[in-house]
Amino acid sequence: MSRTHRSPRTLLLALSTLLAVSGGTAVAFAGDSGDSGAKAAVARVDNPYAGAKVYVNPQWSKNAAAEPGGSAVANQPTGVWLDRIAAIAGSGGKMGLRAHLDAALQQHADVVQLVIYNLPGRDCSALASNGELGPTEIDKYKTDYIDPIARILADPKYANLRIVNAVEIDSLPNLVTNTGGRPTATPQCDVMKANGNYVRGVGYALNKLGAVPNVYNYVDAGHHGWLGWDDNFAPSAQVMYQAATAEGSTADKVHGFITNTANYSALKEENFKIGDTVGGRSVRESKWVDWNRYTDELSYAQAFRNQLVSTGFRSDIGMLIDTSRNGWGGTARPTGPGPTTDVNTYVNGGRYDRRIHIGNWCNQSGAGLGERPKAAPEPGIDAYVWMKPPGESDGASKEIPNDEGKGFDRMCDPTYTGNPRNGYSMSGALANAPLAGQWFSAQFQELLKNAYPKL
Repeated sequence: MSRTHRSPRTLLLALSTLLAVSGGTAVAFAGDSGDSGAKAAVARVDNPYAGAKVYVNPQWSKNAAAEPGGSAVANQPTGVWLDRIAAIAGSGGKMGLRAHLDAALQQHADVVQLVIYNLPGRDCSALASNGELGPTEIDKYKTDYIDPIARILADPKYANLRIVNAVEIDSLPNLVTNTGGRPTATPQCDVMKANGNYVRGVGYALNKLGAVPNVYNYVDAGHHGWLGWDDNFAPSAQVMYQAATAEGSTADKVHGFITNTANYSALKEENFKIGDTVGGRSVRESKWVDWNRYTDELSYAQAFRNQLVSTGFRSDIGMLIDTSRNGWGGTARPTGPGPTTDVNTYVNGGRYDRRIHIGNWCNQSGAGLGERPKAAPEPGIDAYVWMKPPGESDGASKEIPNDEGKGFDRMCDPTYTGNPRNGYSMSGALANAPLAGQWFSAQFQELLKNAYPKL
């Protein structure tokens, strides 16, 4: 699809001395011209992934290649998670931001993918905090986290890189779905809605990072199993616009949105559609769909894009979909529609997404690698991406003392029997998981085994 070009964004960037770069590995997305050298000039583009080589994290690649069968995907680009202040300089043996950007130059890469993820009071709907900053530490977020990142990204040395930021996943939607008198509300989310620090933090991040000419900000937009209901859909778009226009930012600082980040929602459910009926009952009445308007991520991302535009965002915004773990292949993958005995057997028998409940999110059993990273795969979609590196844990399955601000969330415990946010269902999590972000070999092997499309 040819989307409207961002005419205000197509001015050539001021360019520093042409960088001499050499060596390394990079992945060419669909439409690559075959030119692996540094570009003589970098223009602001409509889709940063089009014709681009995307940075491969050498540390992730090494972990993947060391696994049996892992070499089949070890050359894929993944997101670099800046999930605490120490991650900017690098800690725990992991490369820092500058090291990744330098490695991208060595790879002749065009695009680097970063995850900006350290809001005050982060993960307010979780059962345990996975963040280092308390609810009121907005000033520290600005000065110790966002400002240093912005300074590094603005270094003329990196002016040839298109830097894609996935901005603050699992944050703004919480202000709609997990506050007030809802059964899914949490005290922590009520606090973050009241103090405004999610909105202010995202606005500040968009403004500061978006001031760098070669940065492309994509705001997190949840997933269909979170925002696909009528009472969540439009209100969430409104909160996102509020954040995009806070702290001096404007909607123009938002290049697009990303859905399904680090989640498992199927890209396409082909065996049933939202308009199907069984025995006079709509698919929406099934326990799995539960009155949602969407059955999969692609239909949701395209529809939510339209909603965002009608809310005030630019008409040419693009969407990213994280397909790192939503393949749901393997022997459990249905080959056709379920029995038409009733609406529940029809949906459950045909759905690719084999989670116990669509609210389950931690190290899901049975998950597989999804579509490989690809530019412009569908109308309105800038790319399928692997923003969450496959094989990196979502969280520990038991309490593990640490200095990273990562608490024990029982949604990562396979024995947990649930809460209102997952319909009091079993968590579906794998056992023996390490801390979030650490390598989880058993998960990676499961993702390889259940990959769809197959490896």
